[in-house]
Amino acid sequence: MSVLIWLVPIALLMGAVGLAAFFWSLKSGQYDDLSGASERILLADEDHPLPTNASTDPRFKKDSRTSIQPATGKDGRRH
Repeated sequence: MSVLIWLVPIALLMGAVGLAAFFWSLKSGQYDDLSGASERILLADEDHPLPTNASTDPRFKKDSRTSIQPATGKDGRRH
């Protein structure tokens, strides 16, 4: 029972710290735009598709360490 004298105040203190952190995140605007970050990841402006004929395009430099494979599904067909 003497352990509860220590554990109850520690648990209450940890709960209060968590609640304070939550209210701080609300105040600082962490939850203002929930879908914006996911859309920015998918629709980044600096992403450009590879040219159709990458072997002749001077912007594409072949790296011998990597190879580009076409995406295939379970049945082996290209998507």
